[in-house]
Amino acid sequence: MSQRVLVVEDEEDIAFPLVRTLEREDFSVRHVETGAAALAAIAEADPPEIVILDLGLPDVDGLDVCRQAREGGYNGAIMILTARAGELDRVVGLDYGADDYLAKPFGLAEFHARVRALLRRTGATAEREPYRSGDEAGLRIDVDARRVFNGETELALTGKEFDLLTILAAHKDKVVSRGRLMADVWDENWYGSTKTLDVTVGRLRQKLEAAQVGEKVVAVRGVGFRLEGA
Repeated sequence: MSQRVLVVEDEEDIAFPLVRTLEREDFSVRHVETGAAALAAIAEADPPEIVILDLGLPDVDGLDVCRQAREGGYNGAIMILTARAGELDRVVGLDYGADDYLAKPFGLAEFHARVRALLRRTGATAEREPYRSGDEAGLRIDVDARRVFNGETELALTGKEFDLLTILAAHKDKVVSRGRLMADVWDENWYGSTKTLDVTVGRLRQKLEAAQVGEKVVAVRGVGFRLEGA
């Protein structure tokens, strides 16, 4: 069965080649032009596996579409397309729940490669079993709902923090290399500094400590990180 892709783009000269490229690769593609139509499609019983989301929509900002989709329980992949080149916009987009970010203009070959990488990455995450601490009242990760709890208290994690924690929990007490984390949480085409990983791990540690979670993220110098405890 073809994987379902929703393209949310109001400019026809951009949307048409994206749709055509995806259809040639045997994706089942639906194209909408507004944020309202996108949210309606995402809320259907058979939602898309990936959303290609432009930020400059005519009715609502794409960041709000991304945020509302995540708040509504959508756990598929979201790739943001935008002409906004600022680093702040990129970070905000990822914090709103986007999985990847592609700045216009871009080549169709790069677009196709990023879609494939994103589907591999998010598909691997979705197949993982939920995590539950040895302590019945401790850490619990609901992979399908993309929610994390310590007892009855929910932790507010960004998309990248959640993905990092899920991977580390799947390899509890084992070291996961920096390269593996960068490839799985970002992708193999990531050209930024690995400091991005350190910053994200630092935020995750702070949130786990603030919630008094028994598990902790430990750095193994020169190798990677592991989740240990509880």
